[in-house]
Amino acid sequence: MKEKIFLTSEYMTLGQMLKEASIISSGGQAKWFLAENSVFVDGELENRRGRKLYSGMMIEILSYGTYFIAKQASDAAE
Repeated sequence: MKEKIFLTSEYMTLGQMLKEASIISSGGQAKWFLAENSVFVDGELENRRGRKLYSGMMIEILSYGTYFIAKQASDAAE
């Protein structure tokens, strides 16, 4: 499954992305999740929950899917 995760700021951390994708229910679970699962950021194994993710990055989580980080489209109403 491929899914887009939209940024609301310049970047988000890997822990925030896991929560945003509903893979974990709280930020406190990120450390445990990363210790127990293989997570790849742009093809490299990553285990730091604070890893900064920017637009254009790809996150692969075995048994969960592939996620793309995308910039939130500017809202003309702002």
